[in-house]
Amino acid sequence: ETIGYIGRAIGHSQPKALGPYLIQSLFVLVAPALFAATIYMTLGRLIRAANSPNLSLIRVNWVTTCFVIGDVFTFFIQAGGGGIMASTDPKKAKLGQNVILGGLFLQILIFGFFVLVAAIFHVRLRKQQKSSKTVEVPMGLEWQKTLAVLYVVSGLIMARNIVRVVEFIGGREGPLLTVEWTIYVFDALFMAATMAVWLARCIVSLKRGKVLTGGAERSTELGGV
Repeated sequence: ETIGYIGRAIGHSQPKALGPYLIQSLFVLVAPALFAATIYMTLGRLIRAANSPNLSLIRVNWVTTCFVIGDVFTFFIQAGGGGIMASTDPKKAKLGQNVILGGLFLQILIFGFFVLVAAIFHVRLRKQQKSSKTVEVPMGLEWQKTLAVLYVVSGLIMARNIVRVVEFIGGREGPLLTVEWTIYVFDALFMAATMAVWLARCIVSLKRGKVLTGGAERSTELGGV
């Protein structure tokens, strides 16, 4: 994303240069897919850490795999669409725009399903803890706080994707593409907020010495929860 905005800054003084346009279009567009991959992996590890794979809507072994594969797929769809849209041929540019829209729509659907999986796990684990059943969640595992962070960052990325969908539907002469402030507010700011929220949670967890593993005595695999 940083590389994308560098390309955008270079393009300000070289508005007709293709290179800076491609850099800012592709890197800014597809960067959130990398954020999403981290979010998907975290849910899978959290479910294992809570010792509650039976409460997941889909098999815990498939949680990370399914969502990351979908994420990579949408990544390449959007990247391909961005490359096609850079064409000087209006028909190819329109085709590229439609390809990007397809990738964004698919990413929104995948994200929506991911939030559903996380929410169902959340509700089921809370109910199990309140029941008479023994819950073997490691002591000190702040799984609800971690899920809250996942909801916040997922909401930010989904909101960003919805805005980008509206932007591309409007076309090059649409209200969102003819002004510059929208990309800084609904893209750069939202992604910066995603990083800030995620980083804050990791720092707090690391300070408390809590780690996201499948058990209290296992070695650290990812940031704390």
